[in-house]
Amino acid sequence: MKTPGTAIRTEIQKVGAISFARFMELALYHPQTGYYETRQNTVGRRGDFITSVSTGELFGQLLAFQFGEWLQNLNQFTNKNEKLKIIEAGAHDGKLAADILRWLREHRPALFAEIEYVLIEPSPTRQQWQRETLKEFPNVRWLNLQPSTFNLQLTGILFSNELLDAFPVHRLGWDAKGKKWFEWGVTLDSDRFIWKRLPENLQPSTFNLQPHELEAVLPDDYTIEISPAAENWWRDAANILAHGKLLAIDYGLTADEQFSPARMNGTVRAYHQHRLSDDLLARPGEQDLTAHINFSTIQKAGEEAGLRTENFCTQPQFLTRIFSAAVKQNEFTPLTAKQVRQFQTLTHPEHLGRAFRVLVQAR
Repeated sequence: MKTPGTAIRTEIQKVGAISFARFMELALYHPQTGYYETRQNTVGRRGDFITSVSTGELFGQLLAFQFGEWLQNLNQFTNKNEKLKIIEAGAHDGKLAADILRWLREHRPALFAEIEYVLIEPSPTRQQWQRETLKEFPNVRWLNLQPSTFNLQLTGILFSNELLDAFPVHRLGWDAKGKKWFEWGVTLDSDRFIWKRLPENLQPSTFNLQPHELEAVLPDDYTIEISPAAENWWRDAANILAHGKLLAIDYGLTADEQFSPARMNGTVRAYHQHRLSDDLLARPGEQDLTAHINFSTIQKAGEEAGLRTENFCTQPQFLTRIFSAAVKQNEFTPLTAKQVRQFQTLTHPEHLGRAFRVLVQAR
């Protein structure tokens, strides 16, 4: 039986130093030992971190209201044999899907009867968790493929919540003397994982980093991350959207915000039992790894695929606008004390309102 980290050690012993992106991929997604494959209860008080979903049902209910508004305007693009779709990628255990579907079933029953909820989930393990959570809903189905393999065009809403920040990232360091970027890799020192500069012949030539005006003054070893995998996923998702919205809610920065004296070591962080750690190579498979996404590159990928950017804002701005619109329609009024606490957690800058951004693109 493999233990966490075994697959990484085996690969390094076989091929030598690997990129951090490959380390992160194996640590999080290895079928037998990956963090997301073996730990269902990673979220909430008993897990390693909290999310907007784990604060309670209100987050999903607000999204459900907004989705209902959007879907009403998409009926014109469907035919009698096609259902409007809500497509969620990265649903983990399915709790957010359940919150959305329950609200729609109670408050928009006609729409609920007309839609199909689709989960993009390539992991059989996570599919099993989701099927158990969503067993009360007959209008749910699964796609175990990535958008790049879809041979179809979708009409509806394709969204993700805290998905892109878990895509593997390459860590790039700045060589101040040579005035160029290099890639940080991971190797072994006895049985311990350590950082190592990858030789240039092992570094991908597809980074396409644009020159930045601050490069001239960046200190040696200044570190940033890039995620070609997240950009490619977003581009593929955009290409299968015939009509509707593409939505991401995630930790993130713009390209300009990526360069900051406060982020000498980049944005990748490890979470274990609600404790934040900079030791990214410790306990692979036993701690979460996450990095802020570059929303500028994600937005550009969608626009290059023909989407129109409708909104890029903070999570508090996005949820407050939804709540204001809902109140005008006599929804969510009055809020219970429990809902007030949830809304405050979702939007207050000292809680989940600080780092989350929302990108909405449409076709």
